[in-house]
Amino acid sequence: MSIQIDDASPEDIPALSELLDTLFSIEQDFQPNTERQTRGMALLLQHSDRSCIKVARNENGQPVGMVSAQLVISTAEGAPSAWVEDMVVREEWRGQGVGQALLENLLQWARSHGATRAQLLVDIYNTPAVGYYDHLGWDTTRLAARRVFL
Repeated sequence: MSIQIDDASPEDIPALSELLDTLFSIEQDFQPNTERQTRGMALLLQHSDRSCIKVARNENGQPVGMVSAQLVISTAEGAPSAWVEDMVVREEWRGQGVGQALLENLLQWARSHGATRAQLLVDIYNTPAVGYYDHLGWDTTRLAARRVFL
């Protein structure tokens, strides 16, 4: 496996949107929407002081995986916390350490920005993803996500 992990740039957005199509086709709570995905990633890149998108690239520089995070202030921690989203690796690159490398790089970024905790949501029906995060040592909490559209 020959991959490089680095920060996304605006030029990466079309390829990353394709990756998000894959992710949002798996997760029952989301639907692929190129316009929204493009707008969201552009916003993340504009606020690089508190958010980031990490990209795994193959030997040709093409994105094969991605993960994003945003910092929020946790009153429980009394410090920033990293909210991890958009973790996806192209199917043919799974099982080769790409996802773990992405997450490790992202967690280094979070630590360097003062975060003391990271959390993510995983679709409870996506058993491969649930097992993956268990394998990596991410703890399951007793909190359940809720949402309302504004």
